[in-house]
Amino acid sequence: MGVSTLAFVGCTGGAGTTRLTVETAATLARSGRSVAVVDAAFGTQGLATYVGGRIDADVTAVAVGDASVDDALVEWDIDADGRVALCPAHAPFERLARAKSAESAQTLERAIEELAGRFDHVLLDVPPIASNQAVAAATTAQRRVLVVPASQRGSDLLPRQQGRLRDIGAPATAVVAARVDGDDAEPVEDAAHTVGHIGADAPRPLATDPDTEVAPAVAAMTEDLLDVDLGLTFEDDGLFSR
Repeated sequence: MGVSTLAFVGCTGGAGTTRLTVETAATLARSGRSVAVVDAAFGTQGLATYVGGRIDADVTAVAVGDASVDDALVEWDIDADGRVALCPAHAPFERLARAKSAESAQTLERAIEELAGRFDHVLLDVPPIASNQAVAAATTAQRRVLVVPASQRGSDLLPRQQGRLRDIGAPATAVVAARVDGDDAEPVEDAAHTVGHIGADAPRPLATDPDTEVAPAVAAMTEDLLDVDLGLTFEDDGLFSR
C-alpha cells in the first residue's frame, strides 16, 4: 500500500500547496483508494474553499477537543472510484488561537494517527514551519515534501524550510516545484518533480481528467512519493514517464 501519511509543506504562501495536496488526493482516489486530507494551515484555511455548503465542525474544533475527527470530515464529491474526505480549517479567531497551542497540536497528532488507521492514505496541507500545528503535522507524517514555486524566489526560500524541517527532526523527503507565470519563472534545481501551472479558475480537480497535462505529472509524483503503483493509464505515456 506504500506510505500512509504524507505532508505537503509550503515554503511560502501561494506556492500552490493546497491545490497540489487535493490533486494528489484525487489521483489516489482515481486509482480506487481512500484518502483523508487534513488542513494544518489554520491561518489561510484554503482547504475550506473545496467544501460546498456550511462547515460546522472543522479541524480546529477537533484540535481543541470540541469535536471528533468524524464530525469534521466532509466527503468530496469527485469523479473517481475511491473516496476523498476533507478535514478543513474554518473557524473564528478565538478558536483558531486556542487550536495553535501545544496541547491542541498533540490532539491533532492523535487525530491524524486515527485517520491513518482508517484510510489508505492521509495527506496533510501544511504551511511553512512556524507554528505548533505545522510542526505536529510535519512530524506525524511518514514523509514530507516541500512545495515551492518554480521561480528564483522559490529557490531562495527553499533552504530555510529545509533547515526548519531538519531542526524538528523531520527532514524533507523531496522537493516539488509548481510552475508559475511571469518573468520570475525558472526551474528549481533541487526539485524531484515539477507540476504544470494551475490557474485559479481551473476546474477542481484536474487530476481526475487523464487528458489534462497536470494529471499524468501528479500521478508520476504520487507514485514516487508514496511508493505505490497506481495502475493509471494516460493517452500520452511520455507525459507520465517524465
